Amino acid sequence: MIDMDMLRLWFRGRLRGALRRGHARRTAACLLLLALLGTATTATTATATTASPPSTASNASTTAATAAPGAPADLAAARWGDRRLDEVSFLTTHNAFTNYEDSRWSSVNQSESVRAQLDGGVRGLSLDTHWYERSTWLCVISFGSDCYPSDVYLCHGDCKTFAGATYALPRQSFHGTMQTVVDFLAAHPQEVVTVFLEDYVSADQLSRSLGRVRGLSDMVFRPGEWGVRQNGWPKVADLVTSGKRLLIFSDRSDREHLGVMYDRSWTVSNYWSLGDLGNDTSCVTRWPDVPLDRQEPGFRRLFTMSHHRNVPTVLTAALDNGAKLRNRIAGQCRPAAGGRDPNYVSVDFHRLSDNSGHTPASIVAELNAGP
Repeated sequence: MIDMDMLRLWFRGRLRGALRRGHARRTAACLLLLALLGTATTATTATATTASPPSTASNASTTAATAAPGAPADLAAARWGDRRLDEVSFLTTHNAFTNYEDSRWSSVNQSESVRAQLDGGVRGLSLDTHWYERSTWLCVISFGSDCYPSDVYLCHGDCKTFAGATYALPRQSFHGTMQTVVDFLAAHPQEVVTVFLEDYVSADQLSRSLGRVRGLSDMVFRPGEWGVRQNGWPKVADLVTSGKRLLIFSDRSDREHLGVMYDRSWTVSNYWSLGDLGNDTSCVTRWPDVPLDRQEPGFRRLFTMSHHRNVPTVLTAALDNGAKLRNRIAGQCRPAAGGRDPNYVSVDFHRLSDNSGHTPASIVAELNAGP
């Protein structure tokens, strides 16, 4: 590369010599070349100046990165305010895994995939975990379409009884569905998701399955680390800021060391069924020893409210999910729980409703808006 400064100095020396010797023609040529060099040097300087913004952009990025830690906290505070976890409500889907998109179920509780449910505003998912032991026989009679390894899968009953009803193909691994949840949370840093497990596996089997979910351990909320029993539930904004935005509950008590909370220790819950005809709108406790209005010093359990029938259909869900749900909360469940709103409202076919103008999502939004 030519050093333009050195070249300019050389021509200036030649120019001074020409002037001393009085060579007019050579002097004019030197003056012209020197002017051209000045233009080239200016252009070079301009190019260097134009090339400098990456450094400026880098500094701006550094400044933004330095300021970034405060941004999530500000966003969380603006969205959630000072409300604690037990002061907000979340739309929840019953048997979220039995849907038409994640696998070939013949009997479903939801129409959309788990990811689509999350994208559509669902923040609570109920899942049934079962252990499936690899079956050579099923592999053979299915002509190779059911050759799955032994693992924890999402089944609605035994994982080998009846394809489409008690399990579906392709088989839905628990760790795969939990990866979907974690990936959603990673893409939406202001969101909090809760998973409720109807749990039929051992703690060791569950542990191995959870251990395969990338990024899960950094997101799981552990109540002991927050002193929930002594201090109550944290603010939702604090959960968001800390990154501990995934709560997992199970109906088994021997897995709290995994960050999986025993539901009877941390929640109150109503009996799950509206009955075959959908006319049982009473709100009675699911567990006789844990009344819905249970009081404990310094701590208030989360209230999970189920609102679905024994056998789900799109027709009955449409009848149940509108005014009936809203009226049941106001007239039955809120009084039974000591005047408090449910934290989780669990329904079948969450997008369906009657023509009342109320949907499960709008009802939950109304609960969060307060009086």
